[in-house]
Amino acid sequence: MALWSAGINTLADEVRAAVASNFSAAMKPLVVAFEETSAHKIVLSFGSTGKHYAQIKNGAPFDVFLAADVARPALLEEQGLINIGSRTTYATGKLVLWTSQPNINDIQDTLLSGLAIGHLAVANPKLSPYGMAAQQVMVELGLWAMLKTRLVRGENIGQTFQFVHSGNAELGFVAYSQLFNPLRSARGSFWIPPQSLYSPIDQQAVLLNDKQAAKDFMVFLKGPLARQIIQDYGYDVP
Repeated sequence: MALWSAGINTLADEVRAAVASNFSAAMKPLVVAFEETSAHKIVLSFGSTGKHYAQIKNGAPFDVFLAADVARPALLEEQGLINIGSRTTYATGKLVLWTSQPNINDIQDTLLSGLAIGHLAVANPKLSPYGMAAQQVMVELGLWAMLKTRLVRGENIGQTFQFVHSGNAELGFVAYSQLFNPLRSARGSFWIPPQSLYSPIDQQAVLLNDKQAAKDFMVFLKGPLARQIIQDYGYDVP
């Protein structure tokens, strides 16, 4: 049965979306807004960008991929696994060094001295662009040799956040959006490293097939409502 959706007659369908862990908080209101203005439903799968890339390369039945970097979408494009011309930057992320402990006067000095750090949480640099950015910051500050033996690696940035939130790590490099969004005010203490210390975390989305519902979502993702939601959740938008 044809249904009216966003001014277009279309059939209701399901969109299977592979989404980077850092984008989980923002993705949920995006799904609500999309489903309110279309006949379609979104089925979400959150995880590390590296893990999703491997799954897609091996034939996982996703329709769209919202990655946390440029590299994996570009690789999928080179391998002929996306719709030509669909690769687009939907958000730019920022890195934060965070502790759940309040009233740490200078968390940057805590990092530089290393004295109070038993465990430092980072996402796996091989799987997560945020983990790679954290490694770049430590290398640029000359701290990698001192701190690499104290690292606790999360499979993705969501797990990394939990390491710090639970107290299993004194400090952690997490996504800015995990601390600064409409649903969560920042608690504890934090330092925002200059973005000159790490490569830009441009997050790209790609369309993986010709499904109309997936195409509709990609159009929605570039629209003004989606862009405003993405900004509200702590990202820059192109």
